[in-house]
Amino acid sequence: MAKKPEDPERMGRMKQLRMIAQIIKQANPKGMPIVYASAFGTLVLFIVLGLVTGWWPLYFLGVMMALTVGLVVFGQLAQRAQYSMLQGQPGAAAAVLQGMRGNWQVTPAVAVNRDQDIVHRVVGYPGIVLVSEGPGSRVQKMLVAEKKRVQRIALDVPVYDVQSGDGEGQIPIGKLQRHLMKLPRNLKKPAVYEVNNRLKALPQTLPMPKGPLPRGAKMPRPPKMR
Repeated sequence: MAKKPEDPERMGRMKQLRMIAQIIKQANPKGMPIVYASAFGTLVLFIVLGLVTGWWPLYFLGVMMALTVGLVVFGQLAQRAQYSMLQGQPGAAAAVLQGMRGNWQVTPAVAVNRDQDIVHRVVGYPGIVLVSEGPGSRVQKMLVAEKKRVQRIALDVPVYDVQSGDGEGQIPIGKLQRHLMKLPRNLKKPAVYEVNNRLKALPQTLPMPKGPLPRGAKMPRPPKMR
């Protein structure tokens, strides 16, 4: 009998898992052994409980729990590996914000300066959150200026500013999502979309080039509001 062709979707998932496992291994050589040990330890625990109690369904439950625990640990290590790869990369905060679950409307790089410091805008249940990337001594002015801009459009909406990074008073990339999730819920779901649509009318802050402008050169004008 001819062999049935393998499911392409299943093959794709397996390939993706192998790639993630390689990323975990590069970020933490002990990562995958921890995954295996957590799953195996869970299975052994349920087998021992089955032998002690004589209740044989514990063996099957142990297999299911071992797979669950292994996948949970695998997912946590994969997330940590992703954060370690993003650390120090331009746009790292935007990548983390866009991966958040839930009703979060993310607009990357609403403001950029000549040093390539960036401010991203997030609209969610807390209100408006401005997230910066760059040294605190430089991005604070950007956050203040952007806060004034958004408050002209959304006067009655709370505006928070967050500095992402490893400096004093900044939020590390790995804790950024958790920090935003802890903010108070001030808006209802329809208001989130309404506020985000209003903010789309704001022109983007264009970066200024470093050094003197060439003779006769003109600065680009931001797009006009219609």
